[in-house]
Amino acid sequence: MGMTITEKIFAHHSGRNKVSAGDLIEANIDIALANDITGPIAIENFYKTGAKNVFDKSRVVLVPDHFVPNKDIKSAIQAKTLREFVKTQNLEHKFDVGSMGIEHALLPEKGIVTSGDLVIGADSHTCTYGALGAFSTGVGSTDLGCAMASGSTWFKVPSSIKVIFKGKLQPYVTAKDLILHLIGDIGVDGALYKALEFSGDTIENLDMDGRFTICNMAIEAGAKNGIIPADNITKEYLKNRSIREPKYYYSDDDAVYERIVEYDASKIEPTVAYPHLPENTHPISEVIKENIKVDQVVIGSCTNGRLEDIKAAAEILKDRKVHSDTRVIVFPATQDIVLKSIELGYYQTLIKAGCAISTPTCGPCLGGHCGILADNEVCISTTNRNFVGRMGHIDSKIYLASPYVAAASAVLGRIASPLEL
Repeated sequence: MGMTITEKIFAHHSGRNKVSAGDLIEANIDIALANDITGPIAIENFYKTGAKNVFDKSRVVLVPDHFVPNKDIKSAIQAKTLREFVKTQNLEHKFDVGSMGIEHALLPEKGIVTSGDLVIGADSHTCTYGALGAFSTGVGSTDLGCAMASGSTWFKVPSSIKVIFKGKLQPYVTAKDLILHLIGDIGVDGALYKALEFSGDTIENLDMDGRFTICNMAIEAGAKNGIIPADNITKEYLKNRSIREPKYYYSDDDAVYERIVEYDASKIEPTVAYPHLPENTHPISEVIKENIKVDQVVIGSCTNGRLEDIKAAAEILKDRKVHSDTRVIVFPATQDIVLKSIELGYYQTLIKAGCAISTPTCGPCLGGHCGILADNEVCISTTNRNFVGRMGHIDSKIYLASPYVAAASAVLGRIASPLEL
């Protein structure tokens, strides 16, 4: 029998001709990633191994993005730990305030990750890079610290679930709606330790921003990784960007899948995940009947802080105003996205509408800073998780949606469909 794209990447990185689901292997890694929360712990464990130098100065990447710019003394110390390690180890990639961005948007943008890579990061949304045709997954800080020293780590090869989306998307339906629809169908543990391999003509017609969104939320279905085979859109994105030569892997026709699920994307509506799980999804046609008032709108994060997301929000908010009972915070994912948003006039539109715009940072996504919720407040957000207390008070509520729905909700002060405008 043949191999899936995920199995092929593992076979190549472990020096084997073939691997199968369930195999325990040691594999070489291309990139080891950490942020200002997980990095200090990884650094501590790196030194506990007895190592003095990282395995490769060009392949260990530390991005301070969660509590940066620093919100308090503790977060300042965390960021300082990263800065000192980067300097001591003379790491090739250096990011800080003014040059950094949200890690999972920054690394692809800078060409640090590429197709065919095996990437681990001490952050669960490391699975984002599967959009490039890479295997990428989150690990614990201890595993990462050891890998920073050795350049390898162990894996159990996951079985794969093939997800096929077919059909033309309805107006205002986005990649965010596709992945929320999938999670709503199979559940937050529906792909537990599986590889979610996405295909179909709907996926093929998505731009890279949409593909990153889909793979970013694979973890919300419990998946080990999400992955999309590289095509001409991927290759064009990587052209003159990737700092290493991409490698392209594709699943064999006789590859073994645990199961195959298929959806008619033309029938999917804009989708909203209710508190307190991403699987608690509802189509917008039902949601608007409930007249759910919103106190705060968050547009951005590693899920939906890319240029197309800022563009979508600006499209809805152009010549409109944010509702007087609602506040809107926009979190662009990188400095490059900031510049392009200014050049294209998106920022002017958003500011005139009444939005506050942040420097690139994770902000309130994890309850960090720049938009924490009080008790009984309701937020609709383009982020990836809506667990109890995720953005602040345990009695607050978070609804997940696309930038189109979030922006429409900002105008009407309740969860709304863009079609209502």
